[in-house]
Amino acid sequence: MSLDAKTVTRIARLARIGLEPGEVDSLGKDMGSIIDWVEQLNEVDVTDVPPMIGTGIATPRLREDRVTDGNRRDDVLSNAPDREGPFYTVPKVVE
Repeated sequence: MSLDAKTVTRIARLARIGLEPGEVDSLGKDMGSIIDWVEQLNEVDVTDVPPMIGTGIATPRLREDRVTDGNRRDDVLSNAPDREGPFYTVPKVVE
């Protein structure tokens, strides 16, 4: 598949890829090769192939969703550069 320069530039902008003007043609050829390869996957016959495990056959193991603090306050606060009682202290950023 061939991509024109306008399409390549738009895709690069959306992907936040900075392009030099000379790189547009090279990137367009690379993108075209990738699209051609993906299109080949449509030609594969998968009628007798069973679904893989990630398609809903297996059910995830669930656990009770409960909030805890871990009872490790002193261990957590020991990493603080500055603290006051059981709280972190931070520099004032808004006056």
